[in-house]
Amino acid sequence: MTLSRFAAVQWLSFMAVALLLLYLLSSILTPFVAAAILAYICNPMVQRLCSWKVPRTLGVLLVMCGLLLLLAVLLLIMLPLLEKEFARFMVKFPDWIEAVRLRLLPLLQRWVDPDLQWDSQALKNMLLSHLKGAGGMAAKLLPWLGSSGGAIITVMIDILLIPVAMFYLLRDWNKLVKHIDDLMPRHWHAKVNEILDELDRILAEFLRGQLSVMLLMSAYYSIVLWSVGLEFALPIGIVAGLLVFIPYLGMIVGLTLATLAALMQFPIFSDVLWVWGVFGAGQLIEGMIVTPWLVGERVGLHPLAVIFALLAFGSLFGFFGILLALPLSAILLVALRHGITWYLSSEMYRRA
Repeated sequence: MTLSRFAAVQWLSFMAVALLLLYLLSSILTPFVAAAILAYICNPMVQRLCSWKVPRTLGVLLVMCGLLLLLAVLLLIMLPLLEKEFARFMVKFPDWIEAVRLRLLPLLQRWVDPDLQWDSQALKNMLLSHLKGAGGMAAKLLPWLGSSGGAIITVMIDILLIPVAMFYLLRDWNKLVKHIDDLMPRHWHAKVNEILDELDRILAEFLRGQLSVMLLMSAYYSIVLWSVGLEFALPIGIVAGLLVFIPYLGMIVGLTLATLAALMQFPIFSDVLWVWGVFGAGQLIEGMIVTPWLVGERVGLHPLAVIFALLAFGSLFGFFGILLALPLSAILLVALRHGITWYLSSEMYRRA
């Protein structure tokens, strides 16, 4: 009993020190945590390449190059859209100024001053001069950049650290796992490995389910935006669907791009409302039906539990809580299952 209590005190002390270190180092852990998550996601692809007799280092480089290629493809999809929309904006901008003058000037004359005039040409010239002088903004931004230079450099270092840390984690993944396994207390070894295997299966199901959600929502946005007549339905739908893994970001980015495209394309504002309706319905379908169905069921969570987890973790931890709500809930579910099993076999439960 004394040895058992001493061991418990040792482990509690170790956990307290580890949590204290995590708290003290939290400001520098972000790139390493992000790299660890990406490495966990990409490790099965590296393992598959290794099973084909590809050297592990080469396999890691191939997987990371594939991720960069995917990012490049997304940029190539988006850049023509943005370029064409900006050109349309510059063409239609003078007409918008004149339309605003025709609608707003009578109201201003009625409420402010009957003799008030609106010189559209002067306003156009002023805005064009500001656009031409945008380069001068750099000089105005220099003092701000000087005062915020440290923070900017820190962000840039964090961004650059992610692929570096990811490379080394992927390359040495098996060695790191073996080191952790060797350090594990032998009398806990079998049970801990059982729990970790179950966690790995559940997180793999979560990733597959999330990928299914992304593909399904990409198809939904592309098809429905095309059905309402939006010219750039395919690239906007793909981007909006692929970004749904970050809660609300896919809807916000897609809605912004679709609204700009609709304003450039449609002559009447009521057509823009159809585009807004598509994204409103898409947000409801994704949050209330698709994610609980494709993700919640895969990880063993009831649809109501998925909705509750998103709300609860979002309330506790903000945006990152929403982002990690489902995988964390799956981990807690595994812990709860094993905790219940332990409780049902304990003396406390069986005692009369």
